[in-house]
Amino acid sequence: MTGFGKSECICGHKKITVEIRSVNGKGCDISLKTQVIPREKEIEVKQLLSSMLVRGNIDLFAISESETEHPGKTINKEVVLSYLEQLRQIAFASGEAPAFETLLASALRFPEVIDNSSSKEESQEILNENWLSIRSAIEQAASLLTQFRKTEGNRLQHDLLERVSSIKDYLKQTEVHDVERMETVKSRLKSKIEESVESPDMNRFEQEIIYYLEKLDITEEKVRLLQHCQYFVQTMENEDYPGKKLGFIAQEMGREINTLGSKANHAGIQKLVVQMKDELEKIKEQSLNLL
Repeated sequence: MTGFGKSECICGHKKITVEIRSVNGKGCDISLKTQVIPREKEIEVKQLLSSMLVRGNIDLFAISESETEHPGKTINKEVVLSYLEQLRQIAFASGEAPAFETLLASALRFPEVIDNSSSKEESQEILNENWLSIRSAIEQAASLLTQFRKTEGNRLQHDLLERVSSIKDYLKQTEVHDVERMETVKSRLKSKIEESVESPDMNRFEQEIIYYLEKLDITEEKVRLLQHCQYFVQTMENEDYPGKKLGFIAQEMGREINTLGSKANHAGIQKLVVQMKDELEKIKEQSLNLL
């Protein structure tokens, strides 16, 4: 869900620059950090971004820059002259005779010297008149962000497919240890019974073998884990916005891997389980970056 898009448009003598940034988020949280967009258009912009970007923490920045040398600000001459007269009287009263440039520099620091009211009204009028151009710039920035996401998504998809494939490979390797594990269990039980009883009951021995083999059997877990892996790949390849569902599937994969580890009773299988868990954690992290 991470992305960035930037666009520009010209409105009168002003250049509007729009930037949209997106990071991971469970929902669609949109923040408009600008005074360029008219207040009555904010809901429209949020609906536009929600429909185009779907999910994520989205910040929109827009700034207005003047394209001319005269931005439209004016000096309040009467206010400046009043300040100069008062400063001159104070200087004469104190016996000082400062230069005109010094008095002017001081006067220009006082409030209300620059009249921005007409400039603000003019700027707002320009923005309202050119709203369609601003909206078009927002759409273009959102489209560029979407393209950024697609590029990143293709890379993530390739990485996730490789990790799911690794889990399937580790799962297949458990079959080699599974046969050895069962034979070890049988030998251990037989040895314990022979040590404790001179003439063991073979029927009881067989019952114990069946009980422990059923208890330690991991066939169902392997089948379910393989099915989850296949479903993960199908979901990623066939759905437009698979991010949340992939997270749920990864949780189910984790349950089966944990059960494999608890029932393994074999060092080789335990090692493979650890490797599967490592791949799954990376899958969970990467899935958060998908819509």
